[in-house]
Amino acid sequence: MNDELKKQQLKRYKNLATGLFILMAVTFITMTILQKENHSHWIGYIRAFSEAAMVGALADWFAVTALFNYPLGLKIPHTNLIENSKEKIGDNLGNFVVDNFLSPQNIRPYIQKLKVSVYVGDWLSKDNNQNVLINELSSILKDILNKLDDESVVKFISNKAEEMTDSLKLNSVVGNGIEYLLNKNDHQKIITNLSSQIKNYILDNQQMVSERVGKESFFLIPKSVDNKIAEKITKGLSDYFLEVEENLNHPLRAEITNKILDFSQELKEEPKWETEFDSIKSDFLQSNKIKQYSSDIWQSLKSSLIKELSDEDSKLKSYVKKNIDEFVSNLQNDEQFQSRIDNWVRLTAYKYILKNTQNFGELISTTVGNWEGKELSRKLELEVGKDLQFIRINGTIVGGLVGLLIYTIANFI
Repeated sequence: MNDELKKQQLKRYKNLATGLFILMAVTFITMTILQKENHSHWIGYIRAFSEAAMVGALADWFAVTALFNYPLGLKIPHTNLIENSKEKIGDNLGNFVVDNFLSPQNIRPYIQKLKVSVYVGDWLSKDNNQNVLINELSSILKDILNKLDDESVVKFISNKAEEMTDSLKLNSVVGNGIEYLLNKNDHQKIITNLSSQIKNYILDNQQMVSERVGKESFFLIPKSVDNKIAEKITKGLSDYFLEVEENLNHPLRAEITNKILDFSQELKEEPKWETEFDSIKSDFLQSNKIKQYSSDIWQSLKSSLIKELSDEDSKLKSYVKKNIDEFVSNLQNDEQFQSRIDNWVRLTAYKYILKNTQNFGELISTTVGNWEGKELSRKLELEVGKDLQFIRINGTIVGGLVGLLIYTIANFI
């Protein structure tokens, strides 16, 4: 029922109560005039009834009117109660709601019945709802990205990068990286490949070895002997590096490993290396370069994200949809997962409501307190005014009956 219908209903019942009072007033006047000429007993009874009925009607009219207005516009104390006591009404209403509706024992049964997982699972199982959710999230994220101040983001990234590089010891990073490779034994591949390259280089350059041997040999030694020596050197070296290439336990491998390990320790511990790497860091990681790197990284990341969020068939959206499908499957089929979700929602809702019960009370109190007094009176009168008119009607009838009873008893005494 809208306000207009409530107004019409209230007016109708007000007219009914007022009409009943007027009827009693006309009856009283009529019986008073008639009693002067006719002394029949029944006239006195009707006059007593109508007189008492008028008193009851007026008393209840005053009581009902005093709730919402000043009777006849007269500012009588303790009238127009709603308008004059709206702050107190708001406080009492807020406390009433908190004490009687938001107490732990009242909200616990409703919280325990919550089964959010079933509702969420059913809702997300529909493709249309999934698309709506993904598109809304994409729109929100795009809006956030577009509203971000690029200069502030770049400044933030560059500041954090400078803080990180200032405290970063590159010599320790490189040394630890080398140790990591040694521990993973990945350097053996390098040794194997290097051994193969050296072996092939020796075999491919046998002529150069022969020339070097001939150049360093005595002139009395025949060239055939020099060639033989060069052949032996070439074969010996190539065979040696072949052994290193094929034998993972070759002593040279262990020796190289130890040398690399010693070098990694030297990188971390020797001050000269720290100085060297700091110099390199200052050359390559200058403030303006870091800012440029940060700007390039942010612009690339931003454009990629916006593109992924805008394309309907982007990999990002496909990945999100895939995870939503897995989530829905768990919600619908995994009872333990459902229980965990529901218990978390119940506990969170229970704690939140209890934590903010006072805020709910203050919200009601403030809302009612901020209403205009006349507006509050009007709202309440529209809601309960119809029923209050029955108080006037009942007051008229009960008052008349009481007056009739008193008159009857007085006549028999």
